[in-house]
Amino acid sequence: MAFIDEIKIFAKAGRGGDGVVRWRKEKFVPKGGPSGGDGGRGGDFFALAVRDIHILSKYKAKKSFEAVKGEDGGKKSLHGKNGEDYVLELPIGSIITNLGTEESWQLTEEDQKVLLLRGGYGGFGNEHFKSSINVAPQEFRPGQDGEFGDFKIELELFADMGLIGLPNAGKSSLLNALTNAEAKVADYAFTTLDPNLGDFYGYIIADIPGLIEGASEGKGLGVKFLRHIKRTKMLAHLVSFENNNMLKTYKEIRKELEKYDKNLKLGEDGLASKEEIIILTKTDVIEDPKFIVKKIKEFEKLGKKVYTLSLYDDKSVKKFRDVLVKIFKSRP
Repeated sequence: MAFIDEIKIFAKAGRGGDGVVRWRKEKFVPKGGPSGGDGGRGGDFFALAVRDIHILSKYKAKKSFEAVKGEDGGKKSLHGKNGEDYVLELPIGSIITNLGTEESWQLTEEDQKVLLLRGGYGGFGNEHFKSSINVAPQEFRPGQDGEFGDFKIELELFADMGLIGLPNAGKSSLLNALTNAEAKVADYAFTTLDPNLGDFYGYIIADIPGLIEGASEGKGLGVKFLRHIKRTKMLAHLVSFENNNMLKTYKEIRKELEKYDKNLKLGEDGLASKEEIIILTKTDVIEDPKFIVKKIKEFEKLGKKVYTLSLYDDKSVKKFRDVLVKIFKSRP
């Protein structure tokens, strides 16, 4: 299933039901009066946050949604039934923008429900217009149209930790080792074309597709995936021992985060300022343990926590899992 993180839709709340003209026709009531009931209100249109980042793909073919119309009024002063609300399920992290009004909503937690459009009011039946001087009104009113509009929906992933780094740094492999994500892994760059999420003891880890130098200008997989890091609470920066100049590789990605931050709106969290740990991966390709120690010390000079990892070593993976549990539990 293709990952979709941006769609445009047309949405409409339900139209109100019509009021009706009806008359009392009862035995022994020779002068029955008006008895036309009011129409029911149209259904409202809501968005509901769910824990499913792939749900936007359900709306790839269908781009128009409408709540149910209110029922028309009935005889004997019966009020029409209100129309059923429409609830559009969207992933946590969705930003919904009404393209006509520019009003915007953000879905930040599971089961959050926001009202996007109000249903139209039901019309009045002729009983509503009776008075001492108008005992047989023929007047009625139709229901009002519900609100409607075009909406843009953008997904910015929410995660407790985002895995970043150059292509083939081992992000997908690490995610698979820590969770049951089953992300695609292969021995070539840009294996991951879509962000993957995994559940680590209730904490969400996101594998952010590979970044390269120039990503903030759209190179590689570009800005499309940089925005997914914005709402990640902390970053795990993977640097592979397969790189000839590991520190330079690390700084390339940091530079892209800083460039991206320059275009953020006032009040938005920057990427470069997020808490970050460094994971030096693929230690199995290095035969000299002293070289590994040297690189650890080199990265520790950056003032950040540094860990090493070989995904081919079960002990190494278990050790890192234990470390990660402590990291998550120590955070607010």
